[in-house]
Amino acid sequence: MRVVVLYDGQCPLCSREIRHYQRRKEADKIDWVDVTRELDQLAAFGISQTTALARFHVRDQLGNWQTGAAGFVLLWSQLPAYRWLAGIVRTLHLLPALEWGYVRFLRWRNRKSCDEKTCG
Repeated sequence: MRVVVLYDGQCPLCSREIRHYQRRKEADKIDWVDVTRELDQLAAFGISQTTALARFHVRDQLGNWQTGAAGFVLLWSQLPAYRWLAGIVRTLHLLPALEWGYVRFLRWRNRKSCDEKTCG
C-alpha cells in the first residue's frame, strides 16, 4: 500500500509547500490527493471533504491515518531529504510542540480565509 497525502489545493501556502515536497527524491512513491478536486478519492477513503480540509492527513503503508503534525512527521519520514527531521522530532519527543504550532497555524489560516471572504 502506498503512502497517501491529502492536501488543500486551494490554499496557496499549502499548495506551495506540497509542490516543494513533490519535487523531492522519492516523492513519486507517494500518492498526492488534492481534496478540493479529487472528491472520488476522498469517498474511496471514507473521508469527507470537510474532514480532509480541517487537518492535514497522511496514510501510511499499513492504512493508518495520521493527521496534523503527526501527518507531517510521517510525510517527512518518507522523503530522504527530511528523514533526519522526522527522526529528531521522534527522538526528542517534539510532536506535542509541533502539534501546538500546527493548531495555531490552522486558526490563523481559517481566520485569514474568513477575513478575505473566502470561507463558507
